Amino acid sequence: MYKVFFNDRTVYFGDNFSRAFVRNKGLFYKYNNIQELNELIELFSKLNQINSLYIFHEDMLMVIEEFKACFHVIEAGGGVVFNRSKEFLAIKRNGIWDLPKGKLEKGEDFQEAALREVEEETGLSGLKLMEPLISTYHTYRLKGEKVLKKTRWFEFEYGGTDLPVLQAKEGITDYRWVIPGNTDFLRQNTYSSILDVLYMRKLL
Repeated sequence: MYKVFFNDRTVYFGDNFSRAFVRNKGLFYKYNNIQELNELIELFSKLNQINSLYIFHEDMLMVIEEFKACFHVIEAGGGVVFNRSKEFLAIKRNGIWDLPKGKLEKGEDFQEAALREVEEETGLSGLKLMEPLISTYHTYRLKGEKVLKKTRWFEFEYGGTDLPVLQAKEGITDYRWVIPGNTDFLRQNTYSSILDVLYMRKLL
């Protein structure tokens, strides 16, 4: 089942209405047309007391494309950086714990953007790209426009000894090398999409 984060709330996409209806709570919708879908997105964005929206159709991939068409889509790359002690790097951005990431620039692919952004935001060089992880999706509003941001995540290794030099202009003020499993401080103050990345990599 695919999902998109609305802050700490979630939109799920699936093709089995009855099974999800029995197992979950939230707002359920069987896709009809894109105009209705766009109105539903606007409604869900205002119903803060409802944590989950389930959108169903037998052609799930088509519905996901229709959902994307309701937004201005931005693509980004990000990284989970491990040091020689197998700790991973968390950064604090605008008061919230995060992972280094940023938007693709013209002509870049996801890997190139992820490497550039991790280097820029942490000041670390000599990073080694290991493998792709997952893609996450989250929404926000920018100057009144609905934005859907897709971030593709990669694993990096850092074999050096230099301390991170944080990119202050991006609001990054602190960092920690985190022992996998010692993540209570992250759970209490990060984004659901970041928790998804860490959960997938079995770091929580």
